Formats: sequence, C-alpha cells, structure tokens
Amino acid sequence: MNFTVSDEALAELGEAIKAAGGPAVQGTEVAHGELNVLVDAERIVAVLAALRDDPALRFQQLIDLCGVDYPERAKRFDVVYHLLSLTKNRRVRVKVQTDEASAVPTITSVYPCADWFEREAFDMYGIFFDGHPDLRRLLTDYGFQGYPLRKDFPMTGYVEVRYDDQQKRVVYEPVKITEFRAFDFLSPWEGAQYALPGDEKAEAK
Repeated sequence: MNFTVSDEALAELGEAIKAAGGPAVQGTEVAHGELNVLVDAERIVAVLAALRDDPALRFQQLIDLCGVDYPERAKRFDVVYHLLSLTKNRRVRVKVQTDEASAVPTITSVYPCADWFEREAFDMYGIFFDGHPDLRRLLTDYGFQGYPLRKDFPMTGYVEVRYDDQQKRVVYEPVKITEFRAFDFLSPWEGAQYALPGDEKAEAK
C-alpha cells in the first residue's frame, strides 16, 4: 500500500492551515513530501490550538518538539513542532523563530506532553519558554555551563566531571587536552605511512 501524500494534497492542507491559523501563519512550503508551516512565535499557542481543534484538521498529537541552531541568523533558533492527526492520517511540521534573549510561549496548555520536550530544548539550546511550569535542565548536570547543541559550543565542552575517591564527591575540572595526542585524518583505505601501535612485530620491508 502507498501512504505517500501528493504535493497537491499537502498544498491544500497548507491552505486549510492558513485559514485556521489566520495572520499568525506567515507561510507554508511543501518540500521533500512534507508540509512545513512558519508561524509567528508570539501566537504559536493559538495556532496550535486551532490545528488541534479544527474539525477539518484535528492534529491531536504532538510527536516531537526540538530546536535547530542557525548561528548566522539574527533569530538563530528554530523551534520545530511535529504534529500528527490520528483521525485524518496527516502530519505537519510547524516552525517558529527566536533569538537567545526572546522567550517562546510554552504550549503545555495545548499539548501537555510538551513539558519535557521544552525542557530538553532549553537544556540543549538555551531556548526559553515563557509560562513553562518547571523549566529546569533535563539531560545535563545541575552545574553544567553552556548549551551543548549550539553550533558554537566546543566539542570538548568546558569542564569534565569525575568522582574523586579521596574527596568522596563529584568534582568539576577544566577540560585538559593531552598535548601528545596525534590525530591522523588519513582515509582508512589508504593506510598510514608508519607502523601502527600493535604492529611493531611486523617485519619492516
């Protein structure tokens, strides 16, 4: 059975969403067989409530909420909402844009399951959600500094955490990059031009 939806049907769905959301819907786009809807961040709650309650749409379920970082933009973050209509068998992706200082209204009043999704986006990206009942870090430690999924966050992090057996507690220390580490960026199919560790027993040609 073929469950793909034609671009024409997705475009029609986009028009229905524009009608339900009103001026808050800034635009729609069909790309790669999926419908993307851009919404004014300040009115995201009203738009999602309309998508949930409109009899022609009935997007009852929030599948996922995540952040995306575009550091070159003034509004560097996208907050992305993936919705599912169980009765209509449709999916839609809704996006809003925000910056580091501006909070996005929480949608927990529309989809209660957004609670931990929004906490994760706050923890990983530093996106604030106004009105959230308990906006705390979710995946990182209480004393963690920075936001790990921002593209300007260093790969090594800022601190490393370990348990100190002498102090009998967890300690935080600055990240130390060992100076003698050598990184080899050769393709594994080309082979290194030197003896690899463990191959010392091989006869030199």
